[in-house]
Amino acid sequence: MEQDIPLILHKLEEIKARNKRVEAAKAWETSFTRRILVAFLTYAIVVIFMTMADFTKPFLEALIPTAAYLISVSSVTFAKKWWIKKYTKG
Repeated sequence: MEQDIPLILHKLEEIKARNKRVEAAKAWETSFTRRILVAFLTYAIVVIFMTMADFTKPFLEALIPTAAYLISVSSVTFAKKWWIKKYTKG
């Protein structure tokens, strides 16, 4: 029985380390930094595409999908909170 204690402590440390990784990943998924990075990358890729496709104002027109992304992640956060509240009630 006493020999099981180091194994249990090792497993506990593994669980704590995993929980830290999961918490960090969740924090990244909901972070402002991630949203801005994705918005910037969306804008850059759309500008490149629109430039190659000879759009007349690619730098201005690329703002539309970028703004749509930012609006969607804002509304998804609201919807997620509402859904969790509704789900955990019942």
